[in-house]
Amino acid sequence: MSEQYETLKNVPLFSGLPEDDLRRLCESAEDVRLAAGEQLFAEGSPGDRAYVITDGTLEVVKTSGPREVLLNVLSAGDVVGEMALLEDNPRMASVNARTDALLVAITKEQLDELLNTSLPATRAMFDTILGRWRSTEGMLRQGEKMAQLGTLTAGVAHELNNPAAAVKRGADQVGDAIERCAAAERALAVIGLPPSIAERIEAEIAHAREAAGKPPDIDALARSDREYEVETWLTGLGADDGWELAPALVDLGHDAASLAELTREAEPAQAAAAARRVGATYAMHTLIAEIGQGAGRISDIVKALKSYAYLDQGPVQDVDLHEGLDNTLLILRSKLKGIDVRREYAPDLPRIQAYGSELNQVWTNLIDNAADALDGRGTITLRTRSEGDWAIVDVEDDGPGIPPEIQSRVFDAFFTTKPPGKGTGMGLDITYNIVVYKHRGDIRLESEPGMTRFSVWLPLGP
Repeated sequence: MSEQYETLKNVPLFSGLPEDDLRRLCESAEDVRLAAGEQLFAEGSPGDRAYVITDGTLEVVKTSGPREVLLNVLSAGDVVGEMALLEDNPRMASVNARTDALLVAITKEQLDELLNTSLPATRAMFDTILGRWRSTEGMLRQGEKMAQLGTLTAGVAHELNNPAAAVKRGADQVGDAIERCAAAERALAVIGLPPSIAERIEAEIAHAREAAGKPPDIDALARSDREYEVETWLTGLGADDGWELAPALVDLGHDAASLAELTREAEPAQAAAAARRVGATYAMHTLIAEIGQGAGRISDIVKALKSYAYLDQGPVQDVDLHEGLDNTLLILRSKLKGIDVRREYAPDLPRIQAYGSELNQVWTNLIDNAADALDGRGTITLRTRSEGDWAIVDVEDDGPGIPPEIQSRVFDAFFTTKPPGKGTGMGLDITYNIVVYKHRGDIRLESEPGMTRFSVWLPLGP
């Protein structure tokens, strides 16, 4: 006990205690020994005791998405676990022993008595908590931004993957398509066509160029029947590649009767060569159209990302709120799969002067939280309107809702309803600061089972 007394006497939290009070605390305090690597307590566990480190080193870590963020390293004389004890909340982080460690455990009753009877202890506790709060908040804010950046990066990579693959696939095939088209043109030139047929075929080739990449709306069963019909017609002309030509000719809207009409008065070999020329032209231009569509999609995504981040622009911009919401939906589209997103935009909503990239961070946090609440099924509604001098954006979901007893705390730093590792509790705190302090606006919450709505009020003036 004398060793414990000498140790605690040098800890700022206990240095102002009268000797009798400190000795009484030592009599009821419990020693805790940890081996290196052993966990003292886990994030999310109940906070029933605080600890004073008398020997060794501990590390405080918080799970943020797929990684752990090191918040602090504590050594002899430091107190840990007191915040959960004072607030009667679950642990906001995990604490592990970096080395073998010896600690003194203090119960809630002991800590309450200590703070009620010792002003120096209360002041020391306040300084400790304030310093730790600032340090933790700063690190978690940075962690939240990095986590959001990771989400955006994954979303953009997912969105870029399909059009990039389409461009590569088209580029790999377009060379062969050009060669087949050239071969069909040479073969048709050798065989030759009567002038009246040649005129019809040239018009059909021009139509094939224009129709490329725009297949007709036809159901699968009807398409299959028509392809078989066209293939049979081509085989009857002596063409051995009818199975390859039929899909392109059907996409052009043909069946056996229309092809027969197109090539009337032509010999079988001439009709087959003409059909092959039309089909090859359509196939080649379809690939070129697919490459163009893929490249255009990539350009749209890059443009949306640039607009989302407001690159190359000043800190305050003339902001179109609808454009910001749409760009955010595009960036988060991979996470919104299975969710019905409805946009009820006011057509007359004016533009506002605002920090565009930071407002997009607000939309990202709110839409991302709504998607988490729905877990892949449900509806998110984005609604805009104006009232007086305010532009209002609602982000609403039909998920399970937020319990009334915790609604007043959702904007508090470190507070989260998600399980450990799924959220840092900083997203809505950051959102609140951007809306309220940076834009002089307001954010309001309404929630009940089946409806949760965050309403962001932004001033129309500067």
